[in-house]
Amino acid sequence: MTVPADFDWKNPDYAPVWAARIERLNRLRAEPGMLPGLKAFYADHPVEFITDWMCTFDPRNVERGIDSVIPFLLFPKQAEFVEFVVARWRAREDWLCEKSRDMGVSWLCVAIATWMWLFHPGTVVGFGSRKEEYVDKLGDPKSLFWKIREALNLLPVEFKPAGYSERAHALSMRIVNPENGSTIVGESGDNIGRGNRTSIYFKDESAFYERPDAIDAALSQTSNCKGDVSTPNGAGNPFYRKRHSGKIKVFVFDWHDDPRKDQAWYERQADALDPVIVAQEIDRSYTASVSNAWIAGEIVLAARHRGPADVQAIGPLMMGVDVARFGDDKSAITLRRGRVVYPQIVFGQCDVVDVVGRVIRAIEDWGEIPAQIAVDTIGIGAGVADLLRRKYPRQTVDVNSSLRLSDGQNFNLRARMWRDLREYLKNGAVIPSDPELSTDLTALQYEFRGGALLMESKEDAKRRGIKSPDRADSLALTFAFPARDASDLPPRAETEYSVFS
Repeated sequence: MTVPADFDWKNPDYAPVWAARIERLNRLRAEPGMLPGLKAFYADHPVEFITDWMCTFDPRNVERGIDSVIPFLLFPKQAEFVEFVVARWRAREDWLCEKSRDMGVSWLCVAIATWMWLFHPGTVVGFGSRKEEYVDKLGDPKSLFWKIREALNLLPVEFKPAGYSERAHALSMRIVNPENGSTIVGESGDNIGRGNRTSIYFKDESAFYERPDAIDAALSQTSNCKGDVSTPNGAGNPFYRKRHSGKIKVFVFDWHDDPRKDQAWYERQADALDPVIVAQEIDRSYTASVSNAWIAGEIVLAARHRGPADVQAIGPLMMGVDVARFGDDKSAITLRRGRVVYPQIVFGQCDVVDVVGRVIRAIEDWGEIPAQIAVDTIGIGAGVADLLRRKYPRQTVDVNSSLRLSDGQNFNLRARMWRDLREYLKNGAVIPSDPELSTDLTALQYEFRGGALLMESKEDAKRRGIKSPDRADSLALTFAFPARDASDLPPRAETEYSVFS
């Protein structure tokens, strides 16, 4: 059965659909010999099985005079998603689904899992979410396993496994098919990936995991097909990086793809919901979907959209050098003149001497010695500053970003640099159209300690899955100290020393 071409999704009439199902079921029961062939067909056609026999549940229908249990009719984008996921499973590929809210994606994942459990012997389907109650909580319709049990209960007996009993086979976090040995298992939080090997693993709302990198590492050893399903939750986390990496296939569910929704629906949501929720769950915005990001996404977008013709580059040339401390971090060099930030130089896996060489080369390529070369000297950056000072003694300055301040506004120097950076972006700056820089600028959160601004540390950001904001920190370093006039600088040494002597 296919969904009728004239089906009214906004005002659905399910009576003809139920009638068609009853007619098909009666015909099947009158000719039971058809069942083996029909099951063989459904084993290769999940969309048809879901549309023909599965049901879904929505208690919001009741006030509209519609039953809460309805036939699971797939609109075109939903059918496309089912085919997409099954293709990834057959190809043993990871995938990602970026979704708007209320697109029925949880039920679609449940339907795919149920189809595999029924028609593909020996498969193991895994579900994970950040809290156990979201995976399996008895009697709670928001939990994924409640949906799976309900989907099975609502199937005609002809499609249920022989001998299946919910009490015996649908246990907590585990549903077993007694006929073919297939299993659906659930995990939550840090336990995700620690259990069984799986044929496919659905990671529910994975942009919200507390330790996503550890979960990814665990799952990498237990499943060949892992699917991240989520609404955005800010930039810089593993979900964001996968979404924009170009390395895995991505499926996007936009609210415009849902025939039940229109502009009037969107406007009602925008009027009723917090703007952050609208950005995150409806507009799928990464830069605007975190309420406590220090630099809002719209500020960064405005700075990216300005062109060099809009702003004159006036003032001293400033350089910021953020030196990588760990293997996965990057060193970044930023040049800024007045309101214009120039394309950054970013590189990894370099020692102190290599970083110094990159800085010198950047200055020589530019053809002008910066008025100030600000180097983050916490960690190995101190060695970079010492070597640069041999060649640029009047320009090189050490920046200890953890230095405590007593200005009543900023907890330390890092907070003051990021405060100045935000004001700079708000007041007409131009930055490169670099998605990685935009991500870094909007990734960090903040708090106030004793009334003073304290920026989230790199270590704390990494604990919630955010990569080190090296590009943004490099730009922030150009605000560490005001540029000094040449008359204020110590005299240049008469003898030129080699940086490497």
